[in-house]
Amino acid sequence: MTLPFFDPVTAVLLIPIGSAALLAALPGYRLTARLNVLASLATFLSALGLFVIDRSSPGPYVLIDDLNIVFIVLNTFVGFTTSIFSASYIGHELETGRLTPTYLRFYHAMYQIMMFGMNLAFVSNNIGLMWVAVELATLTTVLMVGIYRTHAALEAAWKYFILGSVGIALALFGTILVYMAARPVMGEGQDGMVWTLLVERAANFDAALLNVAFVFLFLGYGTKVGLAPLHAWLPDAHAEGPTPISAVLSGLLLNVALYALLRFKILLAANPASIAPGPLMVTMGLVSLIFAAFMLYRRRDIKRLFAYSSIEHMGIIVFAFGMGGPLANFAGLLHMVMHSLTKSAIFYAVGHISQIKGTQRISRIRGLTVTHPALGWGLVVGVVAIAGLPPLGIFMSEFLVVSSTFARQPLLAIVLVFGLLLAFGALTLRLTSVAFGEPRGSTAPADASYIPMFAHLALVLGAGIYLPAPLVVWFQHVAQLLG
Repeated sequence: MTLPFFDPVTAVLLIPIGSAALLAALPGYRLTARLNVLASLATFLSALGLFVIDRSSPGPYVLIDDLNIVFIVLNTFVGFTTSIFSASYIGHELETGRLTPTYLRFYHAMYQIMMFGMNLAFVSNNIGLMWVAVELATLTTVLMVGIYRTHAALEAAWKYFILGSVGIALALFGTILVYMAARPVMGEGQDGMVWTLLVERAANFDAALLNVAFVFLFLGYGTKVGLAPLHAWLPDAHAEGPTPISAVLSGLLLNVALYALLRFKILLAANPASIAPGPLMVTMGLVSLIFAAFMLYRRRDIKRLFAYSSIEHMGIIVFAFGMGGPLANFAGLLHMVMHSLTKSAIFYAVGHISQIKGTQRISRIRGLTVTHPALGWGLVVGVVAIAGLPPLGIFMSEFLVVSSTFARQPLLAIVLVFGLLLAFGALTLRLTSVAFGEPRGSTAPADASYIPMFAHLALVLGAGIYLPAPLVVWFQHVAQLLG
C-alpha cells in the first residue's frame, strides 16, 4: 500500500530533527513540553505507518525490514509515553527549584535529537551511518544526564561520556575492520559499508578479519548495552540523571546498541568460516545476569536498584540471542519488548515517588501502598512483572528462554535459572520494604499523570495473557531472520 504525500520513513526522521530545531528556538517550559509531546506522538503515529506501506528495495543508506520495525515502533511508543511523564516530572523539578529555566533551555530539543539519533540508527543500511547515529544518541543523553549540574550528576555524565566514548571507539574500529574484510570482494567505495550488500557476499570475506571485527564490535556496542563488566557508567547515569532519561536509557538506548550487535551477528553468521558469535554472547549474557543479581542485594538507592535490574535483563536478552534458533530468538525479542515497557513504567513510578519523598534512599521510603495507592500498587505490579511472575509478559519470555535452553544445554539452563531466582529474591526483598509496612516520609499528594505507567503495565499484562496471532507470526519471521 502506498500512502500519497506521506513517507513514514522520512517522517520518523524529519519530525524529531525538525522539532528539535523549533524547540531550541522557543522559550518557556510549558509550551516546549506540550510541543515535545506532540512531536513524539506524531513520530509514533508515523512509525505505525511502516506496517502498511509498500517497502521499497533497500537503498545505500536506508533499510526497512521486519527486524527494525520492531525496534522503531517500540522506540517511538516509549519515547511518546516518556515525553508525557517528562512534562509533569520536569515541571515539578522547576517548581521546587531543583532545575532552573536556564538548565532546561535545550532539554526538549535534546530529547528530540536523541529520538532522531536512535531512529536513524534503526533505519540505517550503512554500518558507518549507524555508528554515527549511535554516537549522536549517546552524546545527547550525556548532556541530559548532567542536567542537574550537581557534583554527582556531572561526575556521572563524565563517566558515561568517557566509558561510552571508549566503547564507541572500539565499535568504530570494528566497523573499519568489517570494511577491510569486505574490500577485496566488494571493491572500494560505499558498497563495502552497505549492510544488505555485505550480507549477500559475506561468505567470501576474510574470516579472520571478521572474527577480530566482531570482538571489537561486541566490546564496543556491548558497553552501550550495559553488559558486565562493561557496565560501570550505567548505574551512575540512572541514579544521577533526571528520571525520564533513566526511563529512556533502560527502555530505549540499550536496545539501540543491541540492534547494532544483532545486525553484525547476522553478518558473521553468513560466513561459514568465521567463529560462531553465540558462545561469546551466551557467556557475557550469563555473566551479566549473575553479577547483576548479586549486586541487587547491595543497592540502597532505588534508581540504582533498577539500573542493575536493567543489566540483569539485558544479560538475559543477549543470552537468548546468543543461544539462537527460532524459539530462543523469539523469546529474546519478546523479552526485549516486555523489558522496555516494564522498566520504563517502573521508572515512571519511581520518579514520582522520589519527588514526593524527597529521596531515592530505599530505607526512607515505606508504606507506599498506604500513602499513595496508585503509585504504590503500580510499582508493585511493575516489580512483580520485572521479577518474572505470571501472568505478566516477562514470565512468558523467561519461560521460553529457559525451556529452549533446557532442551539444548541443560547445564546452562541451571545457571540461568539460578540467576533468575537470585534476582527474584533481591527484588522481592526490596519491594516489601518500600511498598508495605509503616509509612515513612512525606505523604503529600502526587501531582502526576499515571496514564503512561498504567498503559505500559496494561500492555505487559495483556501480552502475558494473550499474544495476537499477527504479532506471533511477525516475531517468528524476525526470529528466522536472526538465524
